[in-house]
Amino acid sequence: MELSSSILEIKGIGEKTAKAFESKGVYTVKDILLNFPYNYIKYPEISNINDASEGSTVAVLGRVLNVPYNRGGRLKQVILRIGDDTGNITVSYFNMPYIKNALKVGTVHVFYGQVKKIGNQLQLTQPKVFDEAEYSDVKAYLNPVYHLSTGISNNLTKKALKEVISLSDKIEDYIPDSVILSRNLLTKADAIRLLHFPKCDDDIIRARYRMVFEEFFLFLMKIELNKGNIYHNGIIMDSLDYVKGISASLDFKLTKDQESSLNDILSDMCTDVPMQRLLQGDVGSGKTIVAFLSMLNASKSGYGSVLMAPTEVLATQHYNNLIDFLNRINYSGTVYLLTGSTKKSEKLKIKEALSKETDYFLIGTHAVLEEDCILNNLGLVITDEQHRFGVKQRETINEKGLSPHILVMSATPIPRTLSIILYGDLKVSLIKTMPQNRIPIKNALVDISYRKTAYEFIRKEVQKGNKAYIVCPMVEPSEGLDICDVNTYANTLRDYFNDDIKVQMLHGKMKPSEKNKIMDEFKNGDTDVLVSTTVIEVGVDVKNATVMMIENAERFGLAQLHQLRGRVGRGDSQSYCIFVNCKDNDNKRLEILTKSNDGFYIANEDLRLRGPGDMFGVRQSGEIDFLMADIYNDAEILKEASEEVSRIKNAAIISRYKDILQQSLNI
Repeated sequence: MELSSSILEIKGIGEKTAKAFESKGVYTVKDILLNFPYNYIKYPEISNINDASEGSTVAVLGRVLNVPYNRGGRLKQVILRIGDDTGNITVSYFNMPYIKNALKVGTVHVFYGQVKKIGNQLQLTQPKVFDEAEYSDVKAYLNPVYHLSTGISNNLTKKALKEVISLSDKIEDYIPDSVILSRNLLTKADAIRLLHFPKCDDDIIRARYRMVFEEFFLFLMKIELNKGNIYHNGIIMDSLDYVKGISASLDFKLTKDQESSLNDILSDMCTDVPMQRLLQGDVGSGKTIVAFLSMLNASKSGYGSVLMAPTEVLATQHYNNLIDFLNRINYSGTVYLLTGSTKKSEKLKIKEALSKETDYFLIGTHAVLEEDCILNNLGLVITDEQHRFGVKQRETINEKGLSPHILVMSATPIPRTLSIILYGDLKVSLIKTMPQNRIPIKNALVDISYRKTAYEFIRKEVQKGNKAYIVCPMVEPSEGLDICDVNTYANTLRDYFNDDIKVQMLHGKMKPSEKNKIMDEFKNGDTDVLVSTTVIEVGVDVKNATVMMIENAERFGLAQLHQLRGRVGRGDSQSYCIFVNCKDNDNKRLEILTKSNDGFYIANEDLRLRGPGDMFGVRQSGEIDFLMADIYNDAEILKEASEEVSRIKNAAIISRYKDILQQSLNI
């Protein structure tokens, strides 16, 4: 038998069972060896029946006292009594009629399971049954628990693995011997064996560490290989003095963090090594002006630049703001906007111009990625909220220029270990300080009884000339779910406010042109209250919006709630954020938001509570597909793997991983 052999060659696996395994992605012997347990059971010492208590999981040695009998009902139930010298207890099984034949009166077995209280009686429900010798055997070691599907039992999986575990020696070990020695790592074969058949907790810890280390090691090697593709002669942009002069002449003063980040970027752009930089800054910290000054450096040096945004609303806002910025500094650069809703005839004109011009400014969405969009003389690529773009999309835009400088912007504060995974090993610039005129937002966590009070508070703010957002999780009502939706909520508010206050709604199902029109009316027109889904989460900038009210706050992650909160507090008036907890069962988590406006603190708490896949949606997008590694909990292992990769820095060793990486990890 070989690693590539079908699982049908394993004793005990037939056609039906093989199909069940295939539904889990297990086709070969190698697949089943790498199909690791998700948990382990440590069977306890045998206890007396009289010591069993409600909610406990026990193993008792009991004699069957009566003939098992059926109890009627939709779920066929088998009932029996077992006893020992200290007492007796009822045992029940559902949908297991065959158990009657296995448990004869007078026979003695070990019953392992959970004790529940049914009526006034304690019961063992669905316990596993062992004879004494069997139980003595399983009690001696940790028992793996596998993800199962119909047709596959845990015992069948363990038996199959015992048949093939010796073949784990044939699985290639990707870690160099020098690293295994320096880090005192298990070999891959030993790690696989111990994950399936551990004798103690330490076996699991050491084996899992080894497998996680390898996943991170290979990922970081991939980053090194990508560097080899990127780091060649690039474009030197040397208009530093001009840009710094412009930044000093603005009608507002850049914060120290903005100045420091701009200096980092300009320094990168004036070398022939293409910039690879992440600009992190909390909501409203002023990343956009730094991006505009970077684009100005490209244009003044004779090169084109593109700023790609994840939504048309944000792209349109960037376009208008960039034109305003260039007018204020009397710079005559040409600015283009390219989105999905750009008219076909206009698109053709823009694409024709971009294929010939040299020092243009382009703002766009995914439309920039279209194959016929040729960007001549592209020198700088900026992606805003990059984790919202897939890996292939990012590569596509980067390849449109000849080794362009790359700047990534994110308003989601990301711990260093996570940024390595999301963005590769980019240099990082941080903007942590807020502009001086920003007044901290006041926060309130309330229940649904506060709604009328909140509506009256919004009325007073509107009377002052201010505006309000109300965010709902859903667009339309859903049967069986008591969740606020935009359509119903907007109509409710219209009835409540009559004609005194104009209420509009916004959601992702609308056409881009309609969304842009509604946002423009909210920003510049007579719309006072905008009821929206989270489509307004990224980038919308309305200076006189002072109230953000978020319904069903319990349904959102902390980082997303913080992003939504950042849509207010962008002017010089006091702003407020009202989190409505409709279930009243999540106050402890949500209170984190009322204690701090610091996005870095909140993002770390969100990462700790939810995990990176849920927080960023990256598992679903295919960017992270680790088998065992967990970015947050295994941050220290990631750091150690990074140290080893940095220490190797050997082209021959790194190139060895090129083929391995293409087939070993889908990341």
